[in-house]
Amino acid sequence: MTEQSMSAIPGRQSAGADVRGGGNLLVRPAQSADLAALERLAGNATPKLTNLPAHRDRLEERIARSARAMERNVDFPGDETYTFVLEDLDRGEIVGTASIRAQAGAQDVYYTYRQETLIHASQQLNLRHEVQTLSLSHEMSEVSLLCALSLDSRYRGTSAATLLRRARLMFIAQYPERFADTLGVAFPGYLDDAGESPFWASVGRHFFKQSYHEINLMAGVRSKSFIAEVMPQFPLYLPLLTPQARAAIGREHVAHEQALGEMLGEGFVRSRHVDIFDAGPVLRAERARLRTLSHCGWHPVRIRPEDSLPDAEPAMVANQQLGGFRCTVARYALTPTGQLMLSPMQADLLGVEEGRAVLVAPLALPEVEDALDEGEL
Repeated sequence: MTEQSMSAIPGRQSAGADVRGGGNLLVRPAQSADLAALERLAGNATPKLTNLPAHRDRLEERIARSARAMERNVDFPGDETYTFVLEDLDRGEIVGTASIRAQAGAQDVYYTYRQETLIHASQQLNLRHEVQTLSLSHEMSEVSLLCALSLDSRYRGTSAATLLRRARLMFIAQYPERFADTLGVAFPGYLDDAGESPFWASVGRHFFKQSYHEINLMAGVRSKSFIAEVMPQFPLYLPLLTPQARAAIGREHVAHEQALGEMLGEGFVRSRHVDIFDAGPVLRAERARLRTLSHCGWHPVRIRPEDSLPDAEPAMVANQQLGGFRCTVARYALTPTGQLMLSPMQADLLGVEEGRAVLVAPLALPEVEDALDEGEL
């Protein structure tokens, strides 16, 4: 699992309207000095994330890989990983982290289970029976994956969470050549009251001696080649699984329900793919259909005193620097000629001068229905 069911997802107005400290929250690329903070965030993630292991050497390598990716000239997605942090400048703390893998399976094949339907029929017996199955798949290996998001619990449910989650899309909007046309995001799956995965108990434990938590850490620290070597290659028939395991398929961890709802509001849809360890949901979307990318726009900056800025809806604002990428929350206040009004502090935070263009996208998201991708039905 890599990232953080409702019939109708409420609008994101509450998160968008909460701009507590928004002007002093900043998303930027991770640096070597952030290592201790990333280690803390990885250790405190709920639940523990495969793509963010609390392993100092791995995290140090992740930061170095991200820095190299930012420096590299890229014409198409490959094995690049971009790691960002959320900094609360008022507290002087790193309070969140999130990453993008330019190609999910560039280094190791990205395995999922795909939900399918097999039809067993006999004319002699006048019988037709549909059976739900799970088949090991690697077709999500080509997508760009939003992953490894961990946020300090003090900021959950605020605009800080929204900023960290969606600032990555502001980065993708500026550098589309670095990413696939299809994006994916996997959410942690359901765990029971004992913190165990019913799906793993019904499937994975028959093929591995390790517990769910041990195998999850192993997948984050080592190569994932063991998955293809040990996991069954034939379809899993759902009627043979326990009722608890079947109920967990495609069900997100309770701590990530709001995050998943927000990504649905962004334009992602549930795919037929689920995580191979805990059967958590995997969302996907064509990049061009995402709300941040389709509703963002460039505006030149007009710097004005803080107390003279008019009230307006909150928005994400990003500069146009690759290695010096910065994204924060500010009011979407425009002059009659289309300039975005920022305070001196906000302009300094973004590293922009008056007249420099910034990318702006509304923070609020619309209501959506939670459903499978119709293109996969």
